[in-house]
Amino acid sequence: MAVVVPFNALRPQRQYVKAVASCPYDVVTTEEARKIAAGNPLSFLRVEKSEIEALSCSGIGTDIGTDIYETAGRNLNRLMQEGILFQEKKACFYVYRQKMAGHEQYGIVGGISVAEYESGGLKKHELTRTDKEIDRIRHITAVNAQTGPVFVTYRRRDSINRIIEGVVMKQPEYDFTADDSVSHTVWIIMDEKEINAVADEFASVDTLYIADGHHRAAAAAAVGRMRREQNSGNRGDEAYNYIMAVLFPHDHLKIMEYNRVVRDIQAFLGGEEFFNKIGEKFLITEDFREKSPGRPGEFGMYLDGKWYKLTRRNSLYNCYEGNNPLRKLDVSILHEHLLGPVLGIHDLRTDSRIEFVGGIRECKELERLVDSGEFAVAFSLYPIEVLQLMDVVDAGGIMPPKSTWFAPKPASGIFVYPL
Repeated sequence: MAVVVPFNALRPQRQYVKAVASCPYDVVTTEEARKIAAGNPLSFLRVEKSEIEALSCSGIGTDIGTDIYETAGRNLNRLMQEGILFQEKKACFYVYRQKMAGHEQYGIVGGISVAEYESGGLKKHELTRTDKEIDRIRHITAVNAQTGPVFVTYRRRDSINRIIEGVVMKQPEYDFTADDSVSHTVWIIMDEKEINAVADEFASVDTLYIADGHHRAAAAAAVGRMRREQNSGNRGDEAYNYIMAVLFPHDHLKIMEYNRVVRDIQAFLGGEEFFNKIGEKFLITEDFREKSPGRPGEFGMYLDGKWYKLTRRNSLYNCYEGNNPLRKLDVSILHEHLLGPVLGIHDLRTDSRIEFVGGIRECKELERLVDSGEFAVAFSLYPIEVLQLMDVVDAGGIMPPKSTWFAPKPASGIFVYPL
């Protein structure tokens, strides 16, 4: 049973929404964010990634960490005081549509019970890092709000789709196209019957899955726990007991590949030996003009200015006849039969020799990184499917690091969840 509730969103006035809305804080570097926000004092990156201001103005002896969070709080307060953001008077749900390159996805924005997260009803597919959790905990505490939604999915339900179909027949509250060509449209669900219908339908959903935003979710839950402990009169319906999320049906989502680049080929491997070792498990085809694989079991490899196609040999299929969905994933196969035994990369989470490149950056970025000399070889992968991810999670597994790149990602700044 999923507990999903409406909330009193803090959100932009209609005429400011395009200027305010930004990409999530964790998909751009500080320098990239600084360039995006340049000349736009309303950009929500000044709240979510406030180091673009704090670090540039910090002087000797300044506690840069504290300055970052204080700056975020000041910037959010400024947007509120100037009337750029206002708080909804009534608790509402919202329908949020995104369009990117012919792809559309419709989700419902609301609050998910922290208890749902803590009990495992809101399932995770990746591990979180303590330092990143602490960063978001400090951020939430400083601004007294959750500033970006957790990206959540569930197995589609026709009854929820029908509610959404009825809502989107009405006039939208927001409708704009961002500078990255992704369009964002929002409808408000404020009718009490429709609000109850949404909550009731999600109450029949057995499991929710985090697609993206694991650190946001972990931090929101941690803040919720701390505030419950501090509040002897906790009722359970306080805002801090919920996690702001946008919930999309699984068949609306698009996962892009998450590619790999490796800094060096081990010294003991000569060129011929390297190919011989790969050839034990993969069929190697030269002049791979497509660069990106067209089906599961295929991989692209860029080395010395040339693309090769690696195809999993039939002998590998016998390894995956069991019911372990994790081992069947291409990211697992590449690690188990190439990155580990051939290149000596055994821990994807800690080995500094490997980096990950989201598919949205395309194969040109893989070529650039290798051609620069910083990396020796790159691998392109076929994207996994949402149902594969769900199968891994349902079996109690954790996805390998950087296995999924969901696109488009929910923007930050359209919805803020005040605590």
